[in-house]
Amino acid sequence: MAPVARTVAVLAYPGMSVFETGIVTEVFGLPRPELGVPWYDLRLCAERPGPVPVIGGATLHSPYGLDVLAEAATVIVPGVCDVHTTPSAQLVAALRHAHRAGARLMSICSGAFALAAAGLLDGRRATTHWRYADLLARRYPAVTVDPDVLYVDDGDVLTSAGSAAGLDLCVHVVRRDHGAAVANAVARRLVTAPHRDGGQAQFIEAPVPAGADDDRVAGSIAWALAHLAEPVTVARLARQAHMSPRTYLRHFARATGTSPIRWLVDQRIRASLALLETTDAPVAQIAAAVGFETAVTYRHHFTRAMRTSPSAYRRAFRAHDQAATASVDR
Repeated sequence: MAPVARTVAVLAYPGMSVFETGIVTEVFGLPRPELGVPWYDLRLCAERPGPVPVIGGATLHSPYGLDVLAEAATVIVPGVCDVHTTPSAQLVAALRHAHRAGARLMSICSGAFALAAAGLLDGRRATTHWRYADLLARRYPAVTVDPDVLYVDDGDVLTSAGSAAGLDLCVHVVRRDHGAAVANAVARRLVTAPHRDGGQAQFIEAPVPAGADDDRVAGSIAWALAHLAEPVTVARLARQAHMSPRTYLRHFARATGTSPIRWLVDQRIRASLALLETTDAPVAQIAAAVGFETAVTYRHHFTRAMRTSPSAYRRAFRAHDQAATASVDR
């Protein structure tokens, strides 16, 4: 049986935190008719349909089992009971079945251990919470574990870091499915950023306390976002933060997990997506509007970040948009 179109199944398991499931519910479960695109059909699935005890003494009740999960178009594993044990054979079989049937599989936090146990991360790059990254790499050496990023999109299998990074991944999937405008609208309703920069390295426990310097870096970031089309250099950012360039680089890396130039390139690429999706402006004009010196530079960075060219992205988005409109009209 082929996956049901737009069906999202999220696994519920005993002892889970409802935060991760809440993230999935907020993004994929709430109806959003105002967005004008076909939305998702969310189903909460358990290994055994019925009551599922969760942290805090509450109980969720699900009428859906692993058979429904195995047939969904998107399957989300928000965590596992214990990262030191192996998921049940039934869950592993359901995940493998879903993958063979063409489903998109996603994990949040420790959920990567379930995907790895099913062999679905072998030969792939993946991530999990930074606390578990070393363990995941040791237990599943065929997986290339990246402990620094918020999420990894490997096409039909996607993994995210700690719990809140699951929200980044879910909004990213909405962007993939419906484009930047819809993803940005969802992010606004959630009062969250449509894209966070840097990786989870910025959240790893460290003895360096936050202070006034971090506020100054935040101020320089806000200034840069308001001046993307202008020449922005490290020296200029450092002046905005009232720091020397060397000191600024150190504090910026601590605050964001990346460098100012990499952050700036990414912001400009993200800003260009809506222009590609909603206007017919030439690529060179879009490049200039978001601050790239030449269209060649813009194409280079865009292709490296998005794994496609600006023109191909525009064509794909327009084709997807037309297909979605036709689906709504029917």
